[in-house]
Amino acid sequence: MPHEVRGVVAAKKGAPVEVQTIVVPDPGPGEVLVSVQACGVCHTDLHYREGAISDDFPFLLGHEAAGTVEAVGADAGGLGPGDYVVIAWRAPCGMCRSCLRGRPWYCFDSRNAAQPMTLLDGTPLSAALGIGAFAEKTLVAAGQAVKVDPAARPEAAGLIGCGVMAGYGAAVNTGNVGRGDTVAVIGCGGVGCAAIAGASLAGARRVIAVDIDDAKLDGATRFGATHTVNSRGTDPVEAVRGLTGGFGVDVAIDAVGIPETYKQAFSMRDLAGVLVQVGVPDPAMAVELPLIDLFSRGGALKSSWYGDCLPTRDFPLLVDQYLSRRLDLGAFVTEKIALDDVEEAFARMQRGEVLRSVVVL
Repeated sequence: MPHEVRGVVAAKKGAPVEVQTIVVPDPGPGEVLVSVQACGVCHTDLHYREGAISDDFPFLLGHEAAGTVEAVGADAGGLGPGDYVVIAWRAPCGMCRSCLRGRPWYCFDSRNAAQPMTLLDGTPLSAALGIGAFAEKTLVAAGQAVKVDPAARPEAAGLIGCGVMAGYGAAVNTGNVGRGDTVAVIGCGGVGCAAIAGASLAGARRVIAVDIDDAKLDGATRFGATHTVNSRGTDPVEAVRGLTGGFGVDVAIDAVGIPETYKQAFSMRDLAGVLVQVGVPDPAMAVELPLIDLFSRGGALKSSWYGDCLPTRDFPLLVDQYLSRRLDLGAFVTEKIALDDVEEAFARMQRGEVLRSVVVL
């Protein structure tokens, strides 16, 4: 029978979120019901609230989550009640042209639950990124629920579901950072710090953190930054070149996503270097670059979608790195909050006061 639980709902564009009673169906074929234990507060949830992603209100927010499988439908891919999972917003279909070419991290038909969750009056809710995990329970496609080691604390493990995976994967999967490489990361929020951690774990010999906030730069060193640059009063391109013998870095990662930082990342690369954009831009933004520079500097300009990850491969790996104390997921958790505190957490996030607020249920 359907489950009535509390969830955080964005009812209309720009309005404060509200905790409401929602209705979560029992799982049907290919679906699982997850009892949510923790869910991070991500900028993407704020984008949903502001109508920057779509206008399909009302939204059930939350997508960066870990929890326990409570019930499964038929064809649940080997999942069963009691399994400890991190929820992914990419669940490769296995049949689209990208999956069939052996590139499931670009799946063009990612799976979500077929049944909608609703308000008490039956109004369907749009689940953020097909998840909707600012709730005591949520319904997702079985492919979205990735089993991981239950020894991982949920407030840490859940962050792998979005921000940590996006940043880590931008360095390791998209940027292909390798031993001895030099790397610059612009923007030292949660995604940027995850990119720094990924580059460090991949064996980069120099990882340069760039930001306008000294406190964030100090924090970046905890994740493996070897050098820091405050770009508020310093030309970051010249500073990065100065730290790399005048050449620039092998991989420059833009974790901000505005034209200014994209141009900085483009220019601070060595010849034939790689630029990776992982910061999500405003749809109205545009970048102009001289065509001769695009040609003469060579290299590659890449966008990183969800860290180009394969959740079933990468989530357990990151959890293992956390449990072996090579990846400090706990350092991303600034505070633990309740469902009722999400609106205040958005404000703290906008002011740059937190890496992650995490709802713990």
